[in-house]
Amino acid sequence: MIRKAVLDDANAIFALLQIYSKNGELLPRPLHKIYDHLRDFWVFEDVKQKKVVGCCALQFCWENLAEIRSLAVDPDSTGQGIGTTLTERSIQEAVYFKVTDLFTLTYRPTFFERFEFSPIDKNELPIKIWADCIGCVSFPNCDEIAMLKKL
Repeated sequence: MIRKAVLDDANAIFALLQIYSKNGELLPRPLHKIYDHLRDFWVFEDVKQKKVVGCCALQFCWENLAEIRSLAVDPDSTGQGIGTTLTERSIQEAVYFKVTDLFTLTYRPTFFERFEFSPIDKNELPIKIWADCIGCVSFPNCDEIAMLKKL
């Protein structure tokens, strides 16, 4: 079941992101930032297990610009279309809010190419989006791939 995140989901979201950040596949987010941006998150809950097994956030950056970020699926639940479902829901939400440019910074560009995201030069993105990057261990040598989808 896919739904908007609630306060009780914050620790589960944090745990999912930690799995991939430890592997270097996703940038880590501190728990307080998850609480700060909880309304940005969609979660996928396994109703049988009563457990959050996936998450994805849509964060607004500017007048017509938003980012898909923090997409993670429990390793035991991959291959079931959960990441696809979360991404599709985030794209639908972006359309609802009349976003015209949707971007992501990713280590898995082939996943986002399925949704018609195309690689772009990071310098095409406004400086405002880099506010979160200051605390990143990879800053200023970001190795994520920037991708953009026109809506």
